[in-house]
Amino acid sequence: MNRRTLIKIGAGSMLACRPAWGGSQSRQTELIREALVYTYPLVKNYLTMFQYAFEEGGRQYKGPPNTVNSVARVYTPQDTAIITPNSDTPYSFIVFDLRAEPVIISLPNIEAHRYYSLQLVDLYTHNVDYLGSRRDGNGGGDFLIAGPGWRGTVPTGVRRVVTMPTTLAMGLVRTQLLDPSDLARVREIQAGYVAQPLSSYLGQPAPLAPTAVQWPVISDEILATDFWSLATFLLEFAAPLPGEEEMRSGYTGLGIAAGGHWPDRSMSPELVAEMRAAVRPGLQSILAEAQNLTDSSTIFGDPDFMKGRYLTRAAAAMGGIYGNSVEEALYINYNRDDQGASPDGSKHRYVLRFASEADLPPVGAFWSLTMYATASQLLVENPLSRYVINSAMLPGIKPNDRGEILLYLQHESPGPELESNWLPAPAEPFYAIMRLYLPKPEALDKRWTAPSMERLA
Repeated sequence: MNRRTLIKIGAGSMLACRPAWGGSQSRQTELIREALVYTYPLVKNYLTMFQYAFEEGGRQYKGPPNTVNSVARVYTPQDTAIITPNSDTPYSFIVFDLRAEPVIISLPNIEAHRYYSLQLVDLYTHNVDYLGSRRDGNGGGDFLIAGPGWRGTVPTGVRRVVTMPTTLAMGLVRTQLLDPSDLARVREIQAGYVAQPLSSYLGQPAPLAPTAVQWPVISDEILATDFWSLATFLLEFAAPLPGEEEMRSGYTGLGIAAGGHWPDRSMSPELVAEMRAAVRPGLQSILAEAQNLTDSSTIFGDPDFMKGRYLTRAAAAMGGIYGNSVEEALYINYNRDDQGASPDGSKHRYVLRFASEADLPPVGAFWSLTMYATASQLLVENPLSRYVINSAMLPGIKPNDRGEILLYLQHESPGPELESNWLPAPAEPFYAIMRLYLPKPEALDKRWTAPSMERLA
């Protein structure tokens, strides 16, 4: 099998998750595992939301909910709240709390040649919709983001309404950085991203505030130790999607219900113990699925696209949460070399070989190749402070005497004359991700294929 094609997982129903644990099991054990796969993306999503919007004073804190908070730089290894981040587009973030009223997002008018997007992600991690270059052009305007069930009047002048299926949601704005000297312009654009409650936009009194919430503390360690209490808490903000009502009601016997507290008093000590014991092997099984993902063409999308594909959704959240839908960006995961082995910078050197510039990724915006350490899923410290090679760097990338463009992925420098083509790798297992922003049809229908990662002798 071509290691650069997608390995499909999650075959359309919750039953697809059962073989991951193996063996015949009781219905209760199966139900526990199904519930874990179903709720994992919510908990993983909340880990970022908590760090960005609810943990004041935390190292990753950006600002309060329903405000746009920008990072006027590309990501570096010091940014740890989001795994597998890009290092091409300075980010802006907004954590939505839509319980009381909608939020109006105002976007500025920017240059036609610059890519930007606001990705709107519900608590389940579905990409509900996008604002920006692909959907709306670069003319900016006001957009209304509503929670489920909102039936108010849309103000005059609002370009479009997006209804989120959950009352907690995440927004990620990506603004293309054209080159290092372009950062001042990116800051100016980011300053034009504004969020405000609908009542403020209209100059009207605010509605009654929603019930105060004590947002539970979460970290990577707490996610594993307190998984079920976090999952139960989050269901309050994520009503069942159409067709999920019966499945969700089946989890009440496990103490998992919106508005509940886990474990509840009706649960036997044996059931509580079994559920706690199921978390770590369950997370390992999701990880095993995530490690099989090689491109993003069928693993991120809106609720209709992802309907019933719970294991795929969980694996995508673990392997690369907030990945774009394929119309917005195509991701190619280089987690195997041309010999089928996991890349390891302590043992080998590697290269991506393009026969000519005509064979580079076909995109409507830009492409990039980014390096990550396998263990952390984060960017890699290196002597060049270079975490990505992208299409904006092409003028400095040197073709060889045959006109080939070779990108070197290795720990040691390939030499001063080739350092422009070098993406430094750690001296440990790694993977790289190629991103195609606004991929052209030939990338989506496989008329263009990405080169393999060649292991050099």
